Amino acid sequence: MCELTCIVCPRGCTLQITGEAGNYTVTGNACKRGEQFATAEMTCPMRTLCTTVKTAFPAVPVISVRTSREIPKERIFDVMREINSLCITHPTGRGEVILQNVLGLGADIIVTADWPEEQDKEDRYEQ
Repeated sequence: MCELTCIVCPRGCTLQITGEAGNYTVTGNACKRGEQFATAEMTCPMRTLCTTVKTAFPAVPVISVRTSREIPKERIFDVMREINSLCITHPTGRGEVILQNVLGLGADIIVTADWPEEQDKEDRYEQ
């Protein structure tokens, strides 16, 4: 038996999962989404990855990014290696894709923060 806390809604049900691959029984869920979450966690756990990417600007050394969709949990470290190899060399904006289809997973790496206005002005004057 495996026990998980459901993260689909704020309720946080404690789920008990029994059975084997393809034939799981879930108890403790208050809604159908909990059962779907538990089954997905047991068969192919997925995660949205949020992190930072380094920049070439000392005043803004990193900027926050995330995957545009969930990726397999087992590929998080592979994706992080790709992200860690990046360096932003121009001002970016929220929603800008900085890496398309990372590792062929169908997920883009997108910026989640706006470039600070003061830094944007400084960068334009330096160029």
